[in-house]
Amino acid sequence: MDTLELLKSRRSIRKYKSTPVEEDKIQKCLEAARWAPSASNKQPWEFMIVTNNKFRQKMAEVHPYAKFVSESPVVFIPLTDPTIHSDYHQSDTALATMQFMIMAHSLGLGTCWAGVINKPQIENKIKKMLNIPNKLRVLAIVALGYPDHTRKSERKDMESLLHREEY
Repeated sequence: MDTLELLKSRRSIRKYKSTPVEEDKIQKCLEAARWAPSASNKQPWEFMIVTNNKFRQKMAEVHPYAKFVSESPVVFIPLTDPTIHSDYHQSDTALATMQFMIMAHSLGLGTCWAGVINKPQIENKIKKMLNIPNKLRVLAIVALGYPDHTRKSERKDMESLLHREEY
């Protein structure tokens, strides 16, 4: 599959098979995230992988829009460090997360992002649950696993989105 088709076919998956995800596939996704671009090459991210069922269940209870993490066998948690780059830590870590998700799709895995940053009640509970240091921020929780459904999506026409030279 070429790159554009890969990007166009990626979808947010909210139902997962119970099949465990192979460690080499998780490592490939992490490696893709690690090589994301970042402002001034500061790389203001750290990553967590959670497979413990108890933690996944608690995260699903804590986040009202992330019930699906209770059935995904893996949860990827991108952490961002504002002390490394105060202006761009969030966008840089979001780029790393997207690269993780695209790599996962290329390996036949599904993902779904649930935002956490700027949701202090959710973020504080997740940080406490997983012993995440105070200086780090939880950008999101991302379910990872083998999809148990397929999804389609439409996009706006390019003509309604594109402006050249001036608005």
